[in-house]
Amino acid sequence: MFRKTAFTILLVLFPASFMLAQVNIKDSAIFTPVLYATYSYQFPGGDLAQRFGSNSSIGGGFMLKTKSNWLFGVEGNFLFGQSVKNSDSLLSRISTPEGYLINANGMVADVVFYERGYSFTGSFGKIIPVLSPNPNCGLMITAGGGYTRNKIRIHNPGNNAPQIYGDYKKGYDRLNAGFILTGSLGYLYLSNTRLLNFYLGFEFMQTWTKALRELDFDTGKKDTKKYSSQFYGIKVCWLIPLYKRTPKEFYLY
Repeated sequence: MFRKTAFTILLVLFPASFMLAQVNIKDSAIFTPVLYATYSYQFPGGDLAQRFGSNSSIGGGFMLKTKSNWLFGVEGNFLFGQSVKNSDSLLSRISTPEGYLINANGMVADVVFYERGYSFTGSFGKIIPVLSPNPNCGLMITAGGGYTRNKIRIHNPGNNAPQIYGDYKKGYDRLNAGFILTGSLGYLYLSNTRLLNFYLGFEFMQTWTKALRELDFDTGKKDTKKYSSQFYGIKVCWLIPLYKRTPKEFYLY
């Protein structure tokens, strides 16, 4: 059964790869798979802006570009930042009146707070050939949706503060997750020579999340709030189109 299925898949993929073998991107719009790496610098809005400052996001994805310049893709991103607001009050119940956390050695514990998160999305879009060297690039518009998580990462170098070690740390991290909608507008460039391929644009995200922890230790209650937040950012992608160019013609005399 496995051999028959594998043989069938090969029969489907082989003609497709042959079709991609020789194309001329300069003269006409082509079908091509595209791998890409991405970086975004983002600013939060809504409920998330009360907890975090600006952040970065790195990731990668895969998309299919059709001959009619439609795009279909999937993408995963890791979110990270160093600006956590009101972090001094987060551990107030287990800190000294002066705001210090004491470690197992009787010394002041070193505690650092970070923003962490990730997202997985699917998207579709369209390329409009404007100010482009060929019919395969130009103004690019996309929309999509998926799943996202974010939390406060509490880091204690040496793990010498038992109050925030292991599962105890989870009571303060504000882990939440939910649905995300995305949209972007920018410019996609695919060079005729394949030497330079990139995307640069503006990205907007809307998230609806809820808390996943059963109890927040600093309040002694379960967080039942529904969060509505936004991300606004500049996105840059480095693209690797997987088509093969038509070989150059040589003439011998």
